[in-house]
Amino acid sequence: MKREIIFIGSGGHAAELTDYLFYYNKVNPNNPMVIRGYIDDSIEGYNHYNFEAPFLGTIKEHVVDASFDYLMAIANLKFRREIILDFETKGANIIGFIHPLAQISPSAEVAKGVVISHNSSLGPKVKIGAHTLINSRCTIGHDSQIGEFNFLSPAISISGNTLIGQNNLIGTGVITIPSTKIGDNNKIGAGVTLFFNVENNTTIVGQKPRIFQNEL
Repeated sequence: MKREIIFIGSGGHAAELTDYLFYYNKVNPNNPMVIRGYIDDSIEGYNHYNFEAPFLGTIKEHVVDASFDYLMAIANLKFRREIILDFETKGANIIGFIHPLAQISPSAEVAKGVVISHNSSLGPKVKIGAHTLINSRCTIGHDSQIGEFNFLSPAISISGNTLIGQNNLIGTGVITIPSTKIGDNNKIGAGVTLFFNVENNTTIVGQKPRIFQNEL
């Protein structure tokens, strides 16, 4: 039985997800996920990537159709959260996606709308909150808990018993030591090794991490 999906967004993240679904359909030919089309407030990304499925108009003017599932294909945390909450209020079924090449422990818990990219792994008793995006080659150690609406860039290593709140942007190659705690609304730059806890509304950058308070 096929599922028909409308992509919310048509930029780079949508292009990656399109490739993921192409691979998924190759290994699941009897249960394909068919892209009905793309919606976006700009058509530039759609034209750049030459998608096969049609452009269906703007996000702003889109009328939710309950006969389709919706896949969030915008990476920007601010827009992701706003649009998802708006579309869910209008009755949209926002689905998640787990790449066939991801390794998920049977005891891990993955909430609604989570995207887990290829070659990522979730260890025993890991919990992932709704609408979090886990990019390729991320490793999340046992008993770690990650809240809602987080963006994990590629190749992140989350050690066991790490606790992460919501609305965090975590850069490529970030590493946490075991039992690290990260609050809400933080930005952690690429390559940072966290050997300390992070509260809320904080930016951390550099090989020798420097801390700044975000202006929210």
